[in-house]
Amino acid sequence: MTTVPRMQLVLSENWTMTGGRADLPAVVRWAREAEDAGFDSVMISEHIVLGPDAGVKGVMGNPRDYALPGNQDPYTPWPNSLLLLGAVAAVTERIGLAASAVIAPLRHPLLLARELGTLDLLSEGRLTVLPNVSWSRDEYAALGVPFARRGRLLDEHLEIWAKLWGPSPASHKGEHYAFEDVYFEPKAYRPDGPRLCFGGAGMHDAMVRRIVLYGHAFNPLGRPTPEEMRKLADAMSAAGRDVADLEMIGGTRAVFPDDTSCADLGQALACVPEQMAQGFTTFCVKPSQFIDDPDGVGDFCREVVRRVSALV
Repeated sequence: MTTVPRMQLVLSENWTMTGGRADLPAVVRWAREAEDAGFDSVMISEHIVLGPDAGVKGVMGNPRDYALPGNQDPYTPWPNSLLLLGAVAAVTERIGLAASAVIAPLRHPLLLARELGTLDLLSEGRLTVLPNVSWSRDEYAALGVPFARRGRLLDEHLEIWAKLWGPSPASHKGEHYAFEDVYFEPKAYRPDGPRLCFGGAGMHDAMVRRIVLYGHAFNPLGRPTPEEMRKLADAMSAAGRDVADLEMIGGTRAVFPDDTSCADLGQALACVPEQMAQGFTTFCVKPSQFIDDPDGVGDFCREVVRRVSALV
């Protein structure tokens, strides 16, 4: 029996369709339209601030493309992802909420756990979080957080969250954070907290370790090589886990004919069957790569579901 892939609508970076200020409620409306069309989840990424290093590699040619490290205008809007997902949770019933690229080291772990746990509780367990360390030295400097320690800070966040989802009171004494006998109530919806996803460029050792210890999903930046996938599978197996239990998140491949035009949807979806053969089950699609009409997202989502269903 062929499994129809799950589809995730990317709600960030659609600034050719909405300006991110007075019309920000349109993003929330798109999530409801995506749910009605049969999409399985929506995803919102974040930055807290941007600095000059946001565009140090040159701004992307086509503004519909994805923002990557160093390729975006520092004026790019980045509304708070967790607040937006809270608004989405309030107007939807079943669609998953993916808080992608939550830059954990820029917050205190108790505060961030409170925000994530509340959102998971509000949405009745629909939250998936991709905690990461991101890339902007300027962002870390603006918030007074040491950039060189970001990986160790993230690891300590993950350790603390695991304690907080358990019984109160909780205590912790680590390299960067310490607290004793804190009562963390209410808990998240799930007994072990929100689902955690990890991803990024390359299969580095720290990411593999985090997936093995805490991961429910894997969202790579780009296409991992067979050798990288074997590295992950071997590490999971050594820990008594099966890599097949991870939700594997792939993407579509938009090709823009020029810097002012949208990409062709059919061409972008053509890579889905190949990724499914490699074990990927969920696929991200960003509407502004394919349409310019902010009132056309519902129809776009229905067309995506129709085409993907026909591919498998």
